[in-house]
Amino acid sequence: MSLSRRQVTSAAFAAVPLGLAATGTAQASGSRRTRTLYIAGDSTAAQKYAAAAPETGWGMAIPFFLRKGLAVANHAVNGRSSKSFVDEGRLDVVLGAIRPGDFLLIQFAHNDEKAEDPTRYTEPWTTYQDHLRLYVEGARARGARPVLATPVERRRFDTGGKALPTHGEYPAAMRALAEQERVALLDLQALSLALWQELGVEGTKTYFNWTATEQDNTHFNPPGAIAVARLVARELLRTRVLAPQDVRRLDQVIPESWITWPQAAA
Repeated sequence: MSLSRRQVTSAAFAAVPLGLAATGTAQASGSRRTRTLYIAGDSTAAQKYAAAAPETGWGMAIPFFLRKGLAVANHAVNGRSSKSFVDEGRLDVVLGAIRPGDFLLIQFAHNDEKAEDPTRYTEPWTTYQDHLRLYVEGARARGARPVLATPVERRRFDTGGKALPTHGEYPAAMRALAEQERVALLDLQALSLALWQELGVEGTKTYFNWTATEQDNTHFNPPGAIAVARLVARELLRTRVLAPQDVRRLDQVIPESWITWPQAAA
């Protein structure tokens, strides 16, 4: 489906949390500009709305781990790949808003893997890396800092209970690109795989969107989104993208009740 630039812009605005809108008001009043963490990614990170509850993107939980004054603009959208996000003009929207001192966190691969869909498919060592460079170079050209995040893992185990990787060569291709371009890397694939192994076959069901009517091994519920967001925050600190004063609650329990699903814009 092709979208007009106006539709993309409207969708992007709808995805921005209320806290960011409030930040804009503060900026207009002349206070010091707040830095913003922009997220470009797919459904595992995206904002979810009331009709999708309890499905939860980790981007909905990341603000709980960041200090007040560090805003989050979550532009991740269900079903997008590094290619389709660009082709739909969504990266243009992000780059049109991002400012010096901001951050652009980039997480794709789930949909890049879909070889049957030419609108989304990328090859790990060529077109996937080529598209990721557009995000990296675009952020840097605007004085913002790009951050690459390998795709968070799906829930998949072998018969012996070993957590299995599902993303093929994409994580390795992103790691290589991060090293080549000297970009901070959050290795969510490795970290989430280790977490799923620790939780085990049954324990992971409480982190994914398993309901009475659905057994979803890709998307998270509130506990899963909070757990992955905690990994993200810790990695942002470990890689020195953020300073210790920029993060909070890394070892505290985050109540599930803090997750809310707004009504989708008409």
